[in-house]
Amino acid sequence: MSQSHVLLLNGSTWEPLSVITVPRAINLILAGKAVVVEQSGNFLRTVRDKYPIPSVIALRAYMNVPRRRAHWSRKGVLVRDNYICIYCSAQPGTTERGKVLVKSDFTVDHILPRSRGGKDQWTNTACACSFCNHRKGSRLPNEAGMKLLWEPKTPRTSYLVIAVGSGPDAWKRYIEID
Repeated sequence: MSQSHVLLLNGSTWEPLSVITVPRAINLILAGKAVVVEQSGNFLRTVRDKYPIPSVIALRAYMNVPRRRAHWSRKGVLVRDNYICIYCSAQPGTTERGKVLVKSDFTVDHILPRSRGGKDQWTNTACACSFCNHRKGSRLPNEAGMKLLWEPKTPRTSYLVIAVGSGPDAWKRYIEID
């Protein structure tokens, strides 16, 4: 079995609730509490039966769950910004000053520098190429003559781990990071 987890969506809103195990997902489906939204193409075989393994399921009824906020992390900032520099829009695979950029060439920049009291917060941090981050230094963007191409925002959910690539591609359309 190549897939061991299933994305669980809330009923009617299809908001991601959690990532659950395949047996738990199949139990929810067999109990009539959830429906299959996307199949994985794999099967769970028992002695008597063969069950298609879902990739995404949704509860039949809506569950009221408190809004969860994503915990800040350096990796989360890079993923949220899709490895695109907030100052020059450089991204992996592009050439910058004679060098092809890769994901490891990107850093997290503090809009209000830590030396001036800036915190590790979603709204104060953004992905920047190493050239722009070095150019800005410990200054504010306007002091360095640089403009933000977008406003850094807090992601809506705490599912950044999934977006990083630990989940199947089918999950990505149900998970928003903006």
